[in-house]
Amino acid sequence: MPDVDTLETRDFRPGVSTPNGAAALVKGAGALDWGMQNRLSSIFSGPGGRTVMLAIDHGYFQGPTSGLERIDLDILPLVGSADALMLTRGILRSVVPPASQVPFVLRASGGPSVLGELSDEYVALDMQDAARLNAAAVAVQVFIGGKYESRTVKNMLQLIDDGLRYGIPVLGVTAVGRELTRDARYLRLACRIIAELGASVVKTYYCDDGFESVTATCPVPVIMAGGKKLPELEALTMAHRAVQEGAAGVDMGRNIFQSEHPSAMIAAVRAVVHDDREPEDAYDLFRSLVADA
Repeated sequence: MPDVDTLETRDFRPGVSTPNGAAALVKGAGALDWGMQNRLSSIFSGPGGRTVMLAIDHGYFQGPTSGLERIDLDILPLVGSADALMLTRGILRSVVPPASQVPFVLRASGGPSVLGELSDEYVALDMQDAARLNAAAVAVQVFIGGKYESRTVKNMLQLIDDGLRYGIPVLGVTAVGRELTRDARYLRLACRIIAELGASVVKTYYCDDGFESVTATCPVPVIMAGGKKLPELEALTMAHRAVQEGAAGVDMGRNIFQSEHPSAMIAAVRAVVHDDREPEDAYDLFRSLVADA
């Protein structure tokens, strides 16, 4: 008999049901491996399983974007206010301190610059490198209806298969080229295709003509893309409508870092996404934080 506690075990608690703590916390993730669910849960860690993601990956195709000229000086102070970051591995390795505890999504496709055909993308990240960097997920553009639609779908499929090997989810971005519209019919099509082919999260734009149908028909979480810079109240209103109509959060970049007061703006966005604050209330919060700064 090994030298261990040999008392007879009695604490079986047969009348106590198994808790549901192991159930998937993220929409559509119930059949995924533990590592995939763990990474997704780190992104959607806010109250109600929502996320405020800060997008700072714009430079991969348009260079030093306004507001991102000095990520080390202007963006790092905002990182602690985000639930997750979306960025490139180049910025991660060169600028973000390894001690950072904020999960991040790595941009995994690229190729053309803003001067060329945007849909002409290729896989730009090996999943082994994403694993080395401890990425919570990787992101890939998918140009449904674009000139290189099939190639961008293939890019996503390659990343999904590689991600399943390493336990890293894929976020599919419904990329809208210059010639494509952003109405509910198109966004439903693009989001559903991306989810059907295996992406664990979809990022898409908000639309006024039935966004709730986009989120309802997508079997995985939908994150709203911030898009171009808007006045603060308009951006907060758009974010509020998106989450009230089923979005699992937002991935905002320019509407935060191009604000004259980015710290106040990300706090206001969090109030809308996590606290269900009305846009006007969140805007009042923004103004009070600006006044106190």
